[in-house]
Amino acid sequence: MSRRNEGPRLQWREERGAFYITWTEGGRSRRHATGTGNREQAEAVFAEWLQLRRKPIGPSDPDKILVAEVLTDYALERGPKVSGKETLANAITNLAKLFDGKTVAEIPSFDYVTKRGRAAGTVRRELGVLQAAINHAHKRGKLTRSVSVELPAVPQSKERWLTREEAAKLLRATRFDPKARLYMPLFILIGLYTGRRKEAILSLRWSQIDLKTNLIDFRKPGEAETNKRRGRIPIPPQLIPRLRRARLRGSDLGPVLHISGRPIQNVKKGFAAACRRAGLEGVTPHTLRHTAASWLLQNGGSIEEGARYLGMSERTFRNTYGHHSPEWLRGAAEAIGRRVNRFSAHSAPTRKSVKH
Repeated sequence: MSRRNEGPRLQWREERGAFYITWTEGGRSRRHATGTGNREQAEAVFAEWLQLRRKPIGPSDPDKILVAEVLTDYALERGPKVSGKETLANAITNLAKLFDGKTVAEIPSFDYVTKRGRAAGTVRRELGVLQAAINHAHKRGKLTRSVSVELPAVPQSKERWLTREEAAKLLRATRFDPKARLYMPLFILIGLYTGRRKEAILSLRWSQIDLKTNLIDFRKPGEAETNKRRGRIPIPPQLIPRLRRARLRGSDLGPVLHISGRPIQNVKKGFAAACRRAGLEGVTPHTLRHTAASWLLQNGGSIEEGARYLGMSERTFRNTYGHHSPEWLRGAAEAIGRRVNRFSAHSAPTRKSVKH
């Protein structure tokens, strides 16, 4: 049974050593930090916060609405409809923490990049969520105008990929770890031949693999199919016998990667140890995805099919991996060295007009 809505009030939190504004909304407990342990200062923050909350009916100016409120509305209204719910929730949590107590109008002057202290790609994704939340609020009539969020530059792609020899070394290196050898080779092979991310591989269960039709479905049970049908793909021939052998050690509904039936939660340490033994630098589990894309194009796969198989847009696939294709810019290379017929239309001299 959900809690009844209660009005905001000041509450002392001993473990934080500060006052918090707490209230119940939509049956859920909420709180907002005052940032002080002084009662008078906390009451002043509380009064200002209440003033901001008492918005007139209709759109509010950006300096009259808190960032936290815009993010909360976006999470409630858009969160259930997006596919990456966990990613969105993490981004909103991090944004709300640093923008706590700030209005939408303060966003352009706030150095989120420095305050966050994370990689440019992570910060860019989170600020993209903030921009989407602001645009959503403006579109829904909650803001009088939108506010532009400056995003950091797109980070340079770290496209480290494995050669066939390096992949073989990595697989051989897994034999020396008594525990990792039970699951790491299959993890690596699934990554190399499907190009799926670490989380998707670790969460894979045998109910998602059909060894009769040789199809593998990376969608989580109950997850809706996307309009591009990226979840279900054919199993590459090289991977089929490996999966058949592994299936003999698994259960119908159990995890594909496991030790005595217990699912593997993370491969970070075991993978790093295998890379050290193989003498490979700059290699992470995500390198397997880069490798799959590179091999696919090097062996003559098309941009369109490669993008669909790996579950990314054609534009991203082409821009990141297109240079691996044997046909990459071949037309331009041939055109630039082609001799032009001097009698062609482009080189023929124009006739002078004849006076009559």
